[in-house]
Amino acid sequence: MKLDVFFVDAFSSELFSGNPAAVIFSDLNDDVLMQKIAAENNLSETAFINIESDVNHIRWFSPTTEVNLCGHATLASAFIYFNYIDTSKTEISFQSASGVLKVTNALDKYELDFPKDNFKQVDQIQAVFAATGLKPIETYIGDINMLAIYENEEQIKAIEPDFENLAKLEGQGLIISSPSDDFDFVSRYFCPKYGINEDPVTGSAHTTLIPYWSNKLNKTILHAKQVSSRGGELFCKNKEQRVLIAGDAKLYMKGELKIN
Repeated sequence: MKLDVFFVDAFSSELFSGNPAAVIFSDLNDDVLMQKIAAENNLSETAFINIESDVNHIRWFSPTTEVNLCGHATLASAFIYFNYIDTSKTEISFQSASGVLKVTNALDKYELDFPKDNFKQVDQIQAVFAATGLKPIETYIGDINMLAIYENEEQIKAIEPDFENLAKLEGQGLIISSPSDDFDFVSRYFCPKYGINEDPVTGSAHTTLIPYWSNKLNKTILHAKQVSSRGGELFCKNKEQRVLIAGDAKLYMKGELKIN
């Protein structure tokens, strides 16, 4: 078996920043093999896309498990589709575990149309304090993740989590966020439960962050940055039931998997 694989840096206009994802277009439907490939790639996500049928099915695997929603690997998949598979197209829809996800090739950016998260405020301040070493001012739980709000960007950048305690928190992972002088908001994302201590840039986390900060700042158009060591910028819009998350992408490598 031979499979083309693309490595893409998503949510960045420069190589060696943003969030790297592996992208494989194939009719492969072997869950065990897909998980082994994702573990071997050892990136936060590997996307598998089947475009052989009328519907474009997309699935995402972390090094340890399948996930229900991934933004950066969806952006990376659309980038490969528009640039290497069908250059005539400017829009593609993927059927996923989280419903239909549309991506538009809009000028110099790729715009994801994602479902908005449902989240509510909870009192998990002490638990987050134990996991991060810094007490947040608010905590929320969404459909996927926990969100903790801090006062400023310096706090977000300085946090060094205790991953053992962080893995005990409710939800898939922890988003930490604050306002920023240079952006509308900044964030970081930790997900040790899924083999990802810190994710460089997380599109799915912004399904929570965009409606939260849109309400707090009374703005529908937001410019965000995930301040991981690699970093990445996201250009966001808050709509009634959906969020739009746009960013750039760069191809790092194209190769071929040979599986005997």
